[in-house]
Amino acid sequence: MSITIGNSSPSEYVGNISSRLLKTESAENNVEVNNIPAAKDEYISSENDICKPIGLYHIEQDEDGNPQVIYDAPDKSEKQMNGQPTDKAEKCTTNTDKVDREIEKLKEKKRQIEQQIQSETDENKRQALEKQLAQVEAELSQKNNDAYRRKNAVVS
Repeated sequence: MSITIGNSSPSEYVGNISSRLLKTESAENNVEVNNIPAAKDEYISSENDICKPIGLYHIEQDEDGNPQVIYDAPDKSEKQMNGQPTDKAEKCTTNTDKVDREIEKLKEKKRQIEQQIQSETDENKRQALEKQLAQVEAELSQKNNDAYRRKNAVVS
């Protein structure tokens, strides 16, 4: 029994398919097919650049001939020319004097109210002073901590 596909025999058909597969596999492996080189992406720098860009990567070969990625770090003088900050250490001071004075005033007010409570004989005035003392203590407990000092400090 003989099968014919088109004008060719089955063995010719299989031969055509295998040659097509070989061509496809070689194209996928970046091997030249029919003397046509495989397409590759390539960076081509322009020769007319007046100033060479800084801080770029480039490929060089090491002593064994293997490719190696090298980073071109910018010079300090170029940083200064571009207005970028230099590596100088800057001093920063935090002043909490204003907050400390405010807390001291509240503590002094608390002491005065406590003295008034001890010397007061009228019960209604004494209750009003105790209410005032509770408010001052609440405000003092809210402000007499590091978080409040940091939040209200003056940084220069």
